Amino acid sequence: MRTIRSLPLGGVSENYRPDMMAPLLEGLAQWAPSFNAGWQDDDLMSRFGADRWRAVVEAGLTSVVTGEEHGGLALSVPELAELFEAFGALCEDSGLGFSLSTHLCSTCLPVARFGSDALRAALLPKLAEGALVGAHAITEPDSGSDAFAMKTTAVRDGDDYILNGEKCFISNAPIADVMVVYARTHPTKGALGGFSAFAVDTASEGFTIGKPRKKMGLRTAPMADLHFDSVRVPAGRLIGREGQGFSILDYVMRWEILTIFALQTGEMRRQLDRCIEHARTRQQFGAAIGSHQAISHRVADMHMRLQSARSWLSRMVIAMEGGGNASLEFASAKLAISEAHVANSIDAITLHGGSGYMTETGIESHLRNAMGGLIYSGSSDIQKNRIAAMLGL
Repeated sequence: MRTIRSLPLGGVSENYRPDMMAPLLEGLAQWAPSFNAGWQDDDLMSRFGADRWRAVVEAGLTSVVTGEEHGGLALSVPELAELFEAFGALCEDSGLGFSLSTHLCSTCLPVARFGSDALRAALLPKLAEGALVGAHAITEPDSGSDAFAMKTTAVRDGDDYILNGEKCFISNAPIADVMVVYARTHPTKGALGGFSAFAVDTASEGFTIGKPRKKMGLRTAPMADLHFDSVRVPAGRLIGREGQGFSILDYVMRWEILTIFALQTGEMRRQLDRCIEHARTRQQFGAAIGSHQAISHRVADMHMRLQSARSWLSRMVIAMEGGGNASLEFASAKLAISEAHVANSIDAITLHGGSGYMTETGIESHLRNAMGGLIYSGSSDIQKNRIAAMLGL
């Protein structure tokens, strides 16, 4: 890559294993053609790339957060961040990376961290080998950013819980085999103690997955709404303790933000490389367009935003490893990287002119995909509210 990079994200961490990461990243690069094959056609049709997902499974990426005892690599925080940044730089199918992050962070990690021994043994090996696809269900039609205004309930009935309610905008829903569903288990308690998480088989009676949603971006990452009509969930599928849903979700969302915005940072690297190449080779008025200050300054701005994004990504890694105020760092990083990606995507389209506006070049897809980052995992406005509150306002 031509773009200048700072030090590796985990280069100074004792939890970073260069002897393992070097061959892992080299092997990842060899899979790039399989990750990218046919992505534009599927993006145009809002279609999940089953062949590309099989390549992800065969490359071993569905196992990277699972413990070795269950067939995984148990990557540390800096290792996972570097892997996802590299994946974002190599893979042009942004939806594929989004689906992978959902599988790992929404299902594998909470089961591994909070699940009982029996639940881990039942699910983690199959999740690691890709025999099961995971997702999680949080958002509801009337909750949105206020996640714990959810109305979905889980009521204990003997050895089961009875699940009723609905969820919307659920990533991976059309392809998921197991779903971590967050539901209200105590009607009078709020976020702390009022909600719980369950690993629910999507084939359960009364569990209905709606038609795939059509989206502006990330079109190859399938999404649908869910309906629960007296779905029986064995008590053994409770993740952690009853009422522990808030702490589980807080844990999960940090990993999800880390991986998704590592992906976006990698995508910004690939995007900038393409813009530099275009600026060097595209001729207008008898010279390469990069020789014109208007173009060169645009590229310089893109470089500065990318390096800022990598800096914020590194700060997230440090925060996840116990350094500083994690809540403040994550809100700041999520806001900074998502806004930088949108700005760079606009610059990339503008720099490429008419070809940047055409779907066949794939350049405009960056903007469509990046816009989602301003909304999912807490909108930019929510992040600003959180930052201001943590600064004492």
